[in-house]
Amino acid sequence: MDSTTIQISKETREKLKEVGHKGQTYDEIIENLLEISRKAMFFNELDRIADAEEFVPLDKL
Repeated sequence: MDSTTIQISKETREKLKEVGHKGQTYDEIIENLLEISRKAMFFNELDRIADAEEFVPLDKL
């Protein structure tokens, strides 16, 4: 795996430690956070569509 160095504040590093589990790398913690973010964006988009569009429930067809 190729790796890189990114600059983060000590405060951000401490926050990453808080959400991670013992033995997890920062890369694993960030990957988990990105997955959570992708899921949240997906559900937010579903909510936006549901609010903006008219849908017919499948059981009413």
